[in-house]
Parts: sequence; C-alpha cells; structure tokens
Amino acid sequence: MMSAVWTVFRKELIDALRDRRTLLMVLLSSVAMGPLVLVLISGLVASFEKRAEERVVLVAGAEHAPTLVNHLERQTWTVKAPPADWERQLAARSLGDAVLVVTPGFEAELAAAEAPLVEIVSHTANSRAEASARGVERLLRGFSREQATLRLAWRGVAPALLEPMRVENRDLADSASRSAQLAFILPYFVLMAVLYGAMNAALDTTAGERERGSLEPLLMNPAERSALVAGKWLAVAAVAMLIAVLSCLSFLPGQWLIRSEALAAMFRFGVGEAAAFVGLLLPLAAALSALLMAIAIRCKTFKEAQANATVVILVVTLLPLVLMFGQEGEKPWHLWLPALAQSTLMARVLKGEGMEPMEVLIPVVVAAAVVVVALGYVSRKLRSAALK
Repeated sequence: MMSAVWTVFRKELIDALRDRRTLLMVLLSSVAMGPLVLVLISGLVASFEKRAEERVVLVAGAEHAPTLVNHLERQTWTVKAPPADWERQLAARSLGDAVLVVTPGFEAELAAAEAPLVEIVSHTANSRAEASARGVERLLRGFSREQATLRLAWRGVAPALLEPMRVENRDLADSASRSAQLAFILPYFVLMAVLYGAMNAALDTTAGERERGSLEPLLMNPAERSALVAGKWLAVAAVAMLIAVLSCLSFLPGQWLIRSEALAAMFRFGVGEAAAFVGLLLPLAAALSALLMAIAIRCKTFKEAQANATVVILVVTLLPLVLMFGQEGEKPWHLWLPALAQSTLMARVLKGEGMEPMEVLIPVVVAAAVVVVALGYVSRKLRSAALK
C-alpha cells in the first residue's frame, strides 16, 4: 500500500507543479506575497508620516484671525489657503485636509471676550479629511486654553486653579505589541495564500481529472482506493505546505523594501517568527487540502468545483476577521475553529507572547479530524458508482 501511495503521490505532485495555474499561484501567492504586502503597508505608513511632517493647516479667511494664525505658527504649523473649489474636492476625496473657516468678525469678538465662531469643514466619506479635522480640533483647543489662561492672568487669577489635578497617559504596550498592530494583516494574507494554493491543486486532482476522463482509468488499477486518495492528498498538501513555507519566508527579504523608518524599526519578523508561522500553518494546509478534495470529488467539472469551493473560501476569509473586529480579545473557542485558531496564534507570535502546548495541540487535533473525515468521504465516493 505504501508503494502505491508513493507512486500516486509522485505522479500527482509532478502534474500539479507542471500545471500552469498551480505554478502561477505558487509564484504569486507565496514568493511575491511578502514583498507586496510589506510595500503596501509601508507605503500607507509613509504617507501618514509625510503628512505629519508637513504640518499644514488650511484656513479660509486667515486674514480675519491674525491672533489665531500666530498661535498656529508658534506651534510650528504652516497656514495655507485652501483651493478655490475646496468643498468639491473634499466631497470628491481629492483633498485630504479639513478646512478651518474663520468669520470676518473673529478678532473683534475675541477682543471683546466673546466666543467667535469658527468651522472645521470635512467630509464623513473622506477618511483623510476626518483624521485631519481631529488634528485641527486639537489645535483650536490649545488656542482656547491659551486665551483663557491669558484672560485669567490679566485679571490676577492663577490659571492653576482651573486644573485641580494632573492627567498623564501611560501606554502598557511594548514595541512588539505596537508593531503587531501594524502587521496584523500578515497572518491574513498568509492564510489566503495557503487556501488558494491548495484549492487549485485539490480541484485539479479530483474534478479536473474527472472532467478530463483520466480518473476512471486510474480507478481500474488494483491499488486500494485509500492508497489512491492518500497519494492525491499528500501531493495537494505538499503544494499547500510549499506555499506556506515560501509565503512566510518571503517576508524576510521583503523587509528590505519597507520605506518607513519607523515601521522598519518596529517590524519584528525574523527567522524564529517565520518558523513559528510555518509550524502553525502546516496542519491547516493539510486540512484545507482534504476538505477541498472532498468538495471537488462531488463535481463533474472544474468550474463546478470552483463554485462549490466558494463556501470554504468564504468561511476561511471571514473567520480571521473575528480578531480584527472583536473588541473583547481572545476567547477559548477561537482555538477550535480552523483558520481562526491559526490567526490567533500567529498574532501572538507577532506580539512576542508565549503559547501553551495545549493551545498549539488543539488546532492540530482539529485539523487531523478534518483530514480523517474528508479523506474518508473521498474514499467512499471513489468506491461508489457515481463516478461512472
């Protein structure tokens, strides 16, 4: 039986690597994955850093508020006039800065100890302008505190009376936790690479062979059905595991492409993290390979198998989002769901946190159960007359 398994495994693996779709998926989803993701993340961080360094505030009617302009410039901000059609640009999201609108009577009302009206104009659908609006609001609060302090001092009142306590912020997150927030998307992309890499090979070795008419002659061999199934599954799992290894290792040289110095200093993904990622992904790659084969064996054509595999794609895509949108942290049941368990543990690796042996064993046991059930189903389908 082992001889038959090895023969089928070698044949299926060679066919999978010769297939252009599978080979293209291996190259795109694994080799190019790390550099592409890191370039996108570093580009996003670099754009935020560039805007922070520019320190520009757009003021419409700046000539009406020289006192406010003086305060902004003393805070090392540059005051500029907005473009003529700034409202249209904000709505079209081509302008990424909120606009501060000053009324003509600003200085007179300020001198009379009144509260002059200013407007911070942004657009809810423009995320960059919304972020800029919060920064402009902080600047205006600083100006208001400064004016209040001057008025109290002019009247002989100590400004400290308005501050009965001092408030300081203390961040408990270390550098690894902060870098994990920036690199939270890495486990997600690695999971997708393993999923799509296994899908092409799994569908081709089952529904693809059935469509080409090469599955029935294979079943005429005297080898046990379980040996044929095991050989096919090992070949598909080998492709998926190869993609897992290459995609994790691609992040190592991909760090050379990071354009943001702050992100490069915070990003911690070395050989140890890559090895941990690979160890966590291998059981998932084996389980996904068996599950996709079980789905595809029911289909008569490759396209039909692709349509049926969308259920697995949807589940694997949505489960890791529980960590991204969940506000209550990790739950024990996270480790019992494939894909979500790997995402949870890979997030711990990025944060530099430890893992208990049982926490690593649970996803392995679940993956093994999926493999046994799925391969048993494939073997039963091959024994039935439905393939004739």
